[in-house]
Amino acid sequence: MTRKLLDYCIGNQDWLLELIETLVEIESPSDDPAAVNRCGAELASRLDASGGEITRIPSSTAGDHLRASFGSGPRQILLLGHFDTVWPVGQLTRMPLRRDAGRLHGPGVFDMKAGIGLATLATRAVLDQGLAGCRIVMLWTTDEEIGSGTSRAVIEAEAKKSDAVLVFEPSLPGGVLKTSRKGVGQFEITAHGVSAHAGLDPGKGVSAVRELARQIIAIDDLQDPANGVTVTAGVIHGGTRANVVPAEAHAIIDARANTRADAERIERTIKSLQPHLPGARLEVTGGFDRPPLERTPAVVKLFETAKAVAADIGVTLQEGSAGGGSDGNFTAALGVPTLDGIGAVGDGAHALHEHVVIDALAPRAAIIAGLLARLTRGGS
Repeated sequence: MTRKLLDYCIGNQDWLLELIETLVEIESPSDDPAAVNRCGAELASRLDASGGEITRIPSSTAGDHLRASFGSGPRQILLLGHFDTVWPVGQLTRMPLRRDAGRLHGPGVFDMKAGIGLATLATRAVLDQGLAGCRIVMLWTTDEEIGSGTSRAVIEAEAKKSDAVLVFEPSLPGGVLKTSRKGVGQFEITAHGVSAHAGLDPGKGVSAVRELARQIIAIDDLQDPANGVTVTAGVIHGGTRANVVPAEAHAIIDARANTRADAERIERTIKSLQPHLPGARLEVTGGFDRPPLERTPAVVKLFETAKAVAADIGVTLQEGSAGGGSDGNFTAALGVPTLDGIGAVGDGAHALHEHVVIDALAPRAAIIAGLLARLTRGGS
C-alpha cells in the first residue's frame, strides 16, 4: 500500500511543487490580515478543487482561518498548521523564490507552506484509495506566529473531535519528527520603588532596579537545563536618570519546561514572588500560554506507526524534541495523540536561508499518506 502511495506522490510531485510555490509567492505576514486572506483565498480554492468542504472562520484581529473536511463518518483525523509567516510583504525581493541545487528557497516555504502542500497531496492520495467511516479535517490558521490568540479555541474544539492530530510544522534536521515540545511561558515583573535624589537623599529612596535585580537572581535558581527547565530574563529596563533612585523597573521573562508539572511549578513560584526591600512592591503578570507537548505513550504509539509506514519505503524515521512551541502543544495538552514536525524536510525557519529539500517531498508525502490510511482505518 505505501509503495503504491509513493508512486502516486512521485507522479504528482510537479503538482505539489507548483502548489507550494504559489503559496510562497502570496506573502502572508501574521500582522497583515488582507495579505493573509489573499493567500487563504488561493489555498481555499486549491482545497476545494481537491474535494474539500471549505469553511472560513473569521478572526477579529488576524486573517480568516480555513477548515477543509474530506470524507465522512463518525471518526476524525485532524491535520493542523498555519499559513501566516514571520516575513513582511516584500521579503520576496530579498529572498526570491528559487530552485537551486535540489532545494526550494523562499520566505515561508519551510515554515510552513511546504507542509500544507504535503498534507494536501497526502490527502489526495488517500482519497484516491478511498476513505471508510472517517473524515480528514484540515485546519490552517493565520496567527500561529503571533501566539494563536484567535485560533486556539478553534484548534482545541477540532482536536476534541479527533482520534489523532498531525501537525505540519517543519521537521527537525534530517526529517526527524517531534514527539515532545517544551511548554512556553512569558512573564512580566514590574518592581515599584520610591524615587529620590541619588546624591542628596539616597536613603529616602527605594531602588526598583535593585529590587528587580534581586528577583532576577532568585528566579534564576529555577533553572534546571538538564531536565529542560530554562528561565531567561530577556528584556530589562528601569530608571529615568543616573542621579535618580529609580522608582520603577521591568523585566520580561521567558520560561520553558518539558512537563506540565514543571510548568506549573515555575508559574506558581514566579507569581508568588515577594519584595526583598522594605517599601518595594511587585506586580507579576503572564504565564504559560502554551502547555508542554509531552512524550506520552499515545504519542509514542503514533510515532511508531509513522516509523513503520516509513520503513515500508526504505526511510528511517527518528524522533526528537523541540525547545519551541507550536499549536500541537494545545492539542497534546487535551490528551489527544499528537505527532508534530511531520511537515517538510529542510532548514532555515525564520532565517534568510529558509529552504526545503525537493527530493524529500514525495517520500514525505507518501509517509503521511500511509499514516493517514492506517489512522482512517482505525489502525495504529
